[in-house]
Amino acid sequence: MALRLADGTAWSDTLARAVAAAPEAFGPPVDGVTTLHNLVRGDWHPVGSPSPVRTPVDNTVLVNLARLDAGSARAAVAHAAAAHRVWADTPLAERKARVTDALEALTAHRDLLALLLVWEIGKPWRLACADVDRALDGVRWYVDEIDRMLADGREPLPGPVSNIASWNYPMSVLVHAELVQLLAGNAVIAKTPTQGGAVCLTVAHALMRRAGLPATLVSGGGEELSEVLVRAPEIGAVAFVGGRSNGGKVAAALLDSDKRHFIEQEGLNAWGIWNFSQWDLLAGHLKKGFEYGKQRCTAYPRFVVQRDLVDEFLDMYLPVVRSVRFGHPLAVDETWRAGDPLPELDFGPLISAAKAAELRRKVDEAVRGGAVPLHRGKLRGAPFLDGQDSSAYVAPSVLLAPPGRSRLMHAEPFGPVDTIVVVDTTDELLAAMNASNGALVASLACDDEELAGKLAVDLQAFKVGINKPRSRGDRDEPFGGRGASWKGAFVGGDLLVQAVTQGGADRLYGNFPDYNSYPTT
Repeated sequence: MALRLADGTAWSDTLARAVAAAPEAFGPPVDGVTTLHNLVRGDWHPVGSPSPVRTPVDNTVLVNLARLDAGSARAAVAHAAAAHRVWADTPLAERKARVTDALEALTAHRDLLALLLVWEIGKPWRLACADVDRALDGVRWYVDEIDRMLADGREPLPGPVSNIASWNYPMSVLVHAELVQLLAGNAVIAKTPTQGGAVCLTVAHALMRRAGLPATLVSGGGEELSEVLVRAPEIGAVAFVGGRSNGGKVAAALLDSDKRHFIEQEGLNAWGIWNFSQWDLLAGHLKKGFEYGKQRCTAYPRFVVQRDLVDEFLDMYLPVVRSVRFGHPLAVDETWRAGDPLPELDFGPLISAAKAAELRRKVDEAVRGGAVPLHRGKLRGAPFLDGQDSSAYVAPSVLLAPPGRSRLMHAEPFGPVDTIVVVDTTDELLAAMNASNGALVASLACDDEELAGKLAVDLQAFKVGINKPRSRGDRDEPFGGRGASWKGAFVGGDLLVQAVTQGGADRLYGNFPDYNSYPTT
């Protein structure tokens, strides 16, 4: 049966809703393509060089992103610094009221924001809604808790917080962090991720600006803007979420400064299996782990398995992989009617055709080097529209024993590709799980939880789960990384507010050049 777009979800309809919600943030169409404004100097301005943004869903052009040059970005930072001084003196009660107003406006447009995420970054509907809801629910918790968090006399930072985040969680990571930073008394500057999420963030920031929040949203390439958004003297703190290459550049740019920073970088999160028998329990966790094609910092792409358990592990694991559902997130059959649920998928496309091609090359490279392909899924049979460009979609793959020289051995694939390493001793288990010199999360599947607890001590991960996965966490749960996966202050709960304020002894939890300090996780 031929598939079609669900009624009312076409990009033209979705963009029209976005423009109606925040007309001030959009320019008139040029050759049929709308250009986004930048939120600078306290208002939306048609500045920057337009560059087309394509959706990974079907590779069509969505909008033009107006990229600023370094000079325009410097002017935006200078204005944000002036706004920061006023906001820092604004009473907490008023800050809470304005953030609450913004939350109410964002809640009213929740479905629009989620549908924008479906088109812009390829998230299935359920996961897009979860991204928006997690942001809003999380900030509501901070509104209730912020008086307690600032009760010891903590004050805003000397300048605005600069936020440079990846594309995968525009709402629950970037907007969430900004609203908490604003609650704490800081003006905020955010860089629009180049690869996706621009329209969602534009609408969200328009609603934040209408609520009287001192927010700046700029678009542009990292080479042009990073120097300004990281090193400008007016910046009070730098928050970065992304890969190790770009994160390393940000960290290097901060070496000669004492600027507050929290730099979240990727790590190869591993799940170790040792003396284990609860396969049904593990199967449920692993199926959920494929959500959003493992394009998240807390995904588990590496399984380190005791040799005696490999056959039982594969009996459980391979059916899970084969059951994963992916395809066009808005494709429905002719029986679908308005009000029916949108497709229930584990993931849609990767973020771009280029990323998909790169991941396929990594798999081919590992196989040529000696990895055993236990499963290589196919796009054939997935729900796509007739004639649709599917170049950004990648079916799940599973490789046994990736060679040491392959890129999949030591680095996170950021896609639906799992690797399995077989070990004979607990020392080998720990070494294989620590392959990336630090990770955000890890887990151990072990019937003997006391033994698992002992092994967990030697894992280079910030959070370790015993017979369950760990995640970034919500509300009062801290988050950070060990080794090369994190630099600077940790965040989450009270730690996020401490990271963007100053006062007291100010010895923060985190990884710093002269010390490391870890909270109970």
